[in-house]
Amino acid sequence: MPLDSVAVSALSQELRRRIVGGKIDKVQQPERDTVLLTVRGGGENCRLAVCGGVGNARVHITDSAFENPQQPPMFCMLLRKHLVGARIAALTQPERERLIIFELDAYDEMGVPVKKRLAVEMIGRGTNIILIGPDGRIIDCLRRVDSEMSSLRQVLPGLVYRLPVNQTKPDFFSLDSAARRELWSARDVNLPPEKWLLDSFSCLSPLTARELVSRCHGEISTLPQAMDALCESVLAGDFTPYMLLEDGRPKDFSFMRITQYGSAMTGECYPDFSTLLDAFYTRRSKAENMKKRTQSLRKTVKSARDRTVRKLALQQQELKKTADRETRRRWADLITANLYRAENGASELTVQDFYEESCPDVSIPLDPLKTPQQNAAVYYKEYAKAKTAEKYLTRLIVENRRDVEYLDSVLDEIDRAESESDIVEIRRELTETGYVKKNRSKQKERIRDSAPLRYISDAGIEILVGRSNSQNDRLTTKIAQRSDIWLHTQKIHGSHVIIRCMGEEPDEGTIVQAASLAALHSQAGTGGKVPVDYTRVKFVKKPAGALPGMVVYTDYSTILAEADEALEKRLRVK
Repeated sequence: MPLDSVAVSALSQELRRRIVGGKIDKVQQPERDTVLLTVRGGGENCRLAVCGGVGNARVHITDSAFENPQQPPMFCMLLRKHLVGARIAALTQPERERLIIFELDAYDEMGVPVKKRLAVEMIGRGTNIILIGPDGRIIDCLRRVDSEMSSLRQVLPGLVYRLPVNQTKPDFFSLDSAARRELWSARDVNLPPEKWLLDSFSCLSPLTARELVSRCHGEISTLPQAMDALCESVLAGDFTPYMLLEDGRPKDFSFMRITQYGSAMTGECYPDFSTLLDAFYTRRSKAENMKKRTQSLRKTVKSARDRTVRKLALQQQELKKTADRETRRRWADLITANLYRAENGASELTVQDFYEESCPDVSIPLDPLKTPQQNAAVYYKEYAKAKTAEKYLTRLIVENRRDVEYLDSVLDEIDRAESESDIVEIRRELTETGYVKKNRSKQKERIRDSAPLRYISDAGIEILVGRSNSQNDRLTTKIAQRSDIWLHTQKIHGSHVIIRCMGEEPDEGTIVQAASLAALHSQAGTGGKVPVDYTRVKFVKKPAGALPGMVVYTDYSTILAEADEALEKRLRVK
């Protein structure tokens, strides 16, 4: 859900305590709609995520890692010019709008102190990040809005910045109890109460309106009391950052506890809204951004896989037809042995089958337009053709099964990609294996080999996890020592995992934790317990000519392991 005005109000209070008076040291733009401000003040550095994406607009302090592009966007360069070195003098929320304005003490090009503002508008499709100069005019913005896009309010460089158009509905939290009850008395009784709340007041989200009605427990006449109780708690600053979870996944959040879903959803309380928003949005937005970035690559791989599967099905059908080739050879031998009995123009020849002990009669179909010798030659030719086809089809089926398995593993890699470097490495791997065309650009793309994921077990032992098939190859065949422990999910696509035990026997706890990481970084994901094989690296071999990530291994043991995301976060070394 988008932030409602009450949640923005609570968030503003928290941010004032943390960042007002702080100095902006760094500006980054890791994603198209996200700006990161590093703020130093009060003896600590914190990173402020300012997101202007439609549907996920927000401002909060974040601890999440972001990967910056090699070339900063133009909007980022502009913000660096105006914001680096500026001090945050105040943070305001005008008229309980879904809007936060940063009042900044900055400097102009001549070093003269000036006042600037950074407005973050979190209003549905009108979401924007706007930089405003000391004269009140817009310097630039994330999304430019001209007269064709909106006749009511344009947002363009050089225009005077004006606040968004206010709603005509009264503010729910500004009215007193008597005014709200008067509106309640005059309501249309045929209108559902939650719809009446949304139609009558501003500053209420659909989730909050439904929760107010739910708290009446069917006694709608008690809604005025529920409205009074909500107003009192909000005006008193009594907020509870609360996340709703469906099947363990973030579904929604609010500034208060939500009870309307009963046992259908669970809830979690957070210490502050920054932590809540970081947990709710970061993982979801990263997954969505990765999905968008990998869409083209995924389509290429899936098309190649589907094409290979179709070829495999046709080859298997053709192979089944070759199973009848011995019958063709027998018929040819029987025709040749009984030429004296065959008549020209006959459509069949009945002879004794001397290949069987009882020599039963067998009828052999003939082409009446061919001589008996020609019919025998046709059957010999069909036999030879089927024999050759079986040889080549058997080899092609093995190769295509291998290719399907490999492409399945690449699709799994794409699903688990975490950064742009992961995507680049997967694309390079596909280029090297011939599934993606090489870039014909004269400028050679510089690609550095990315490092595997690194973890430290509770026993202090290093654990490495590959991010792609090519990285799995490097990890197992080049980085790992022969005495290290190698782990992989049994018969399931996943990452190679290495325990760097340096010749020593790792403790059981480290093996269990490494197996959990192998399960998490596999096609199984968090789907329950899966078998994980482990052995010394010296027993793992890469066959000659095998595709990236494909190995064979012996002398292994198996452990049942379950993916644990909390463990992964705790052990991971950033």
